[in-house]
Amino acid sequence: MNLTVVSEPRIVPGPRALLGEGPRWDEHTRTLLWVDIPAGKVHRLDPADGSRGVIDVGMAVGVAVPRAEGGLALAVRDGFAVLAEDRLEIVAPVTANERPGNRMNDGACDRAGRFFAGTMAEDDTPGAGALYRLGPGRRCERVVGDVAISNGVAWSPDERLLYYVDTPTGRIDVFDYDPAEGSLANRRLFAMIPRGLPDGLTVDTSGHVWVALWGGGAVLRLRPDGSHDLTVEIPATNVTSCAFGGPDLNVLYVTSAWDGETGGELFRCETFFTGLPANPYRENG
Repeated sequence: MNLTVVSEPRIVPGPRALLGEGPRWDEHTRTLLWVDIPAGKVHRLDPADGSRGVIDVGMAVGVAVPRAEGGLALAVRDGFAVLAEDRLEIVAPVTANERPGNRMNDGACDRAGRFFAGTMAEDDTPGAGALYRLGPGRRCERVVGDVAISNGVAWSPDERLLYYVDTPTGRIDVFDYDPAEGSLANRRLFAMIPRGLPDGLTVDTSGHVWVALWGGGAVLRLRPDGSHDLTVEIPATNVTSCAFGGPDLNVLYVTSAWDGETGGELFRCETFFTGLPANPYRENG
């Protein structure tokens, strides 16, 4: 495929993050959300005028998503939380039931508003993490165990498939997904990643999977059969996640982590592709 379908990545002006992650397009506010995990900060960008805001959560935050009832839903160090009117409330403690040193990491919501997010050990202990589902009424359930670093979660456009990354495995897995029940079945390999390690991911409207490469300095676009389609080179070694945003959902936003020399910036690429906005978490179903 001709690389001109994606423009050269440009840095979005702003402060450098230590570990930028989890870009999400909030369709309601027409802004982009992303986080700096160890700094415990949620950033918001309005691309219409370039204005930015930041919320200091007070603890590590793996991802922030819109909340249908207003404010944000978060996966923070200790579990799932909601942030409304500047008040943070842990609604489902998670890591207290896991080994010491675990924290929440990346996640996303399905169209019904179920919030999936997972955990990882700060020392990367294999099998120490898990993937959880926060549903209506703040009901939290463990849905996948024996995870090292729970990372990207995304769905096919028809929500019949759920793509999932456990980073150290070097692979993207796919589950059959029941959108009525929010249940997962038949886990299998979708794609092995030949360059770096898979991190956050997103899916476009044609069902292609875009995955950020930690240690790989790029974002890959994979066809629905898992084969390679396109590589977008990013001028940072540790590329952490990606999402489509902008009024037409055709701007690819890419987060990265500081490695001591490069990274930590938020990048944007104009594309001829169209993504999907972030689904909000729905406490009331």
